[in-house]
Amino acid sequence: MPTYTAQTQISDRPRRQRRALTLIEMMVAIVMVALLVLLAVPNFSSVLRKNTFKAQIQEFVSTMEMAVTAAAESNKRYEVIIDLTEQTYLLREITSPDLSLVLEEEIIVEGDFGDKCWADYVLFDDVEFSMPGESYANEGRAMFRAGHAGWHYGGKIVLLDEDSQPYSVVVNRMNRLVTLQEGDVEFPLPRRTDEILF
Repeated sequence: MPTYTAQTQISDRPRRQRRALTLIEMMVAIVMVALLVLLAVPNFSSVLRKNTFKAQIQEFVSTMEMAVTAAAESNKRYEVIIDLTEQTYLLREITSPDLSLVLEEEIIVEGDFGDKCWADYVLFDDVEFSMPGESYANEGRAMFRAGHAGWHYGGKIVLLDEDSQPYSVVVNRMNRLVTLQEGDVEFPLPRRTDEILF
């Protein structure tokens, strides 16, 4: 019997040492995981911010596409009004001959660009609105109208993310497309009559 007790005492020692070693290993693993989490959180929040920004832009692009699609499928006219001062937009069906009057029953979609997205300026491909220095392009309200034949005029809406990186929503009146592109893209503007030689 005494030999049995001695064997038990001998075999208990390595178990205690293994438990202590396991506890140390677990503490090291917890510290490593904590460090990885600390390194990943800024990257994760950056990805989350970027996804929020892209979702806000996509809602706006969808509203623009809804206007031109609804106009093409019906004999009605639609308008997207971008308020650069308030950082909001709305889609309405035009029912009144007075275009400056927006009736409550005309409004289909109301949205705002949110805190992660900023509408910087709007540039139209119409000569009247695209002259350099026009205050209309970066303040007040900008309107894009769509009818059965497509957009009445095209242009671009430049949006900025939190890091002031520009994204352009390009409205093409020739093919009814609304595209989102990274950067402040260039697009051809029609020439004014004084620029044409003949």
